Amino acid sequence: MRIAIVSGKDEGPTKLNAFDNALSDAGIGDVNLIKVSSMLAGNAEIVELPKLKVGSMVNCVLSEITSDTFGEEITAVVAVAIGEELGCVVETTGKDKNPDELKKEAIEMVEYMMDRRGVKIKDLIVESSTTTVREIASVVASVVYVTDEIIDE
Repeated sequence: MRIAIVSGKDEGPTKLNAFDNALSDAGIGDVNLIKVSSMLAGNAEIVELPKLKVGSMVNCVLSEITSDTFGEEITAVVAVAIGEELGCVVETTGKDKNPDELKKEAIEMVEYMMDRRGVKIKDLIVESSTTTVREIASVVASVVYVTDEIIDE
């Protein structure tokens, strides 16, 4: 199993446009995202996000938050823990919360999930995106499940 871990942020004239722009900033704006739960196959390989086929159906774990409150700081976080047997992904978001605290929260959650399953963590990766709202802003962080069918070669 191959995964890419991405994040993005942007503003827009509406909440939907801000979200779409943040997805584009993350490199996943021209595909159809299918939100899945948080499990990875063992020894998942982390890869750079390849060029994706426009309109393809792409499985992902997605953390996203959008706000139109001027001056508010918004953050989206994903944490990935990979073991030999399996891996887990968690996502969290916050408004006016310390981004480092949100990352710590995500790490604690994913460590708990792995411990609960009795799986030793080999790799732990945290990806986040934070911005301060000017008008309408959105941030995303995502784990994209990369398959040959979605790659535009």
